[in-house]
Amino acid sequence: MGKKLNWAILGTGKISNRFAAALNHLTDQTTLLAVGSRDQAAADAFGDKYHIPHRYSSYAEAASDPEVDIVYIGTPGVFHLRDASMALENNKHVLCEKAFTMNASQAQQLINLARKKKLFLMEAMWTRFFPIHRRIRELIQKNTIGKVNGMTINFIAKPPFDLNNRFFDIHLGAGVLLDTASYGVSWASSLFGVPEAVTGLATFGESGADYQTSLVLRYPEGQLVSLMSSQISYDDKRAVIFGSDGKIVVHDPWYKPTEMTLYIEGRAAQKIEYPLNNYNGYEYEALEVVQCIRAGEIESKIMPLDETFTIMQTLDTVRQEWGFRYPSEG
Repeated sequence: MGKKLNWAILGTGKISNRFAAALNHLTDQTTLLAVGSRDQAAADAFGDKYHIPHRYSSYAEAASDPEVDIVYIGTPGVFHLRDASMALENNKHVLCEKAFTMNASQAQQLINLARKKKLFLMEAMWTRFFPIHRRIRELIQKNTIGKVNGMTINFIAKPPFDLNNRFFDIHLGAGVLLDTASYGVSWASSLFGVPEAVTGLATFGESGADYQTSLVLRYPEGQLVSLMSSQISYDDKRAVIFGSDGKIVVHDPWYKPTEMTLYIEGRAAQKIEYPLNNYNGYEYEALEVVQCIRAGEIESKIMPLDETFTIMQTLDTVRQEWGFRYPSEG
């Protein structure tokens, strides 16, 4: 086993809490060394909760801590370009929460900077690293359900309504396209590549953000993906992959899966389980980062940077169809 990686976390919100808890499950391979917040009291409370020795009242101080190897960007998406660039300029590796940036142009800026400085950079698309998603990729590669013709993906989750939180505040990049639909677009990308066509409709709410969206994507071999995301409807987070000889049903929640059922024509259904045990699920992406950096790699083969860029291009295409821009884009 190589040297432990020293992590800093920027941001003390819900997603950062989950990632910090995951790192504390991996203390044989990682050290959660630093946290940066805009508020010293918040940094101290977060540090107390997760046993973090270095606590800073600014993101810049945490990103420049000389003992830190890698920075996790857990701030709202509208700040990802700023915060990830700052960490890279301080010669830190970076794991940047999804959505990676607000648009493809910003994504390319980060990718260019990381490659120029020969530093590791990855989008924290945690779903890709779950054992079930790895197994699904294997099943498809082996033609277990025949030719895959398409998928339906639902990501419907209703957070408490609050115009001031990141789910509804358009100035923080709110809206389901980047927040939850991006999961499905990324998953389809991992299976089918770059779509040759994409279209979508959205319902916009009083904050100006897209409160729900429905997308259809077509891929070069004819696969169709139908995706529904909503933050104003009752929960449903199931997904189905359809093949010529069978189907794979990923049980709710598909983005944090522990169970799926494999149906093959003429055979009994097979339930497949991968329990999380004591994990919360973010450990899998953290382990991928550790393994890549120890191997001297500057990007992940499972979540490569060029794919992150093309996913952002797909999301841009949808917004262009809507005629929609975020306030931060001017």
